[in-house]
Amino acid sequence: MNYLAIDASTEACSVALCYQGNLYSRYQLCPQSHSLMLLPMVDEVLTEASLKLTQLDGLIFGRGPGSFTGVRIGIGVAQGLAYSADLPVVGVSTLQTMAQQAFINKGQTQVISAIDARMAETYCGLFAVDENKIMQPVIKEAVIAPASVNDYITPHRNHDALHGVGSAWNAYKEQLANIDNISINDDIEFPTAVAMLAIGKEEFKLGHGVVAEQAQPVYLRDTVTWKKLPGRK
Repeated sequence: MNYLAIDASTEACSVALCYQGNLYSRYQLCPQSHSLMLLPMVDEVLTEASLKLTQLDGLIFGRGPGSFTGVRIGIGVAQGLAYSADLPVVGVSTLQTMAQQAFINKGQTQVISAIDARMAETYCGLFAVDENKIMQPVIKEAVIAPASVNDYITPHRNHDALHGVGSAWNAYKEQLANIDNISINDDIEFPTAVAMLAIGKEEFKLGHGVVAEQAQPVYLRDTVTWKKLPGRK
């Protein structure tokens, strides 16, 4: 099966295409430029694969959490592309994607994903690998104060080694220092569409694809609260 994955939910903009067993991808840190970068990156991987969008079996998108604007851009592009090519879509968690990247890169099987949510908070989730080599949520994703992350995950972590990924580990280093026996992957700050592909493929296998109009974001934080802050849109 052949899929395109796109993500604009964080500071990174990422696209990956799996076609006939070959992988084509683009990744760039481009805060505030996602609306300019995402479609050209899609065009680049399709051109590199000599492929038309209608030859794909589905589209995978980053559903959040992350930047409200970035999540909306990603979903809007995903809906437009999927609608034009009559493709089903699947949304994948930003946090789950980073945990999957840790498994792909280093075989890590228990991961805390935590990204800077601003307002002195983190978007956080705990994940463990399943029998299909997909990182699955152990507990519900949450937006919480960094100092509360340890209490959030401790009752649910198993005896496997624990690893941390995401931008929050640098942004809130002191507040997160109370977590015992954890190693941090400094090389995984943001999600990649390559890791998103692995999760999205499994979701399509399970029959979780929906029509473009049903693509939904996951913000975790109340959008009304966000909009009250100066400079937020």
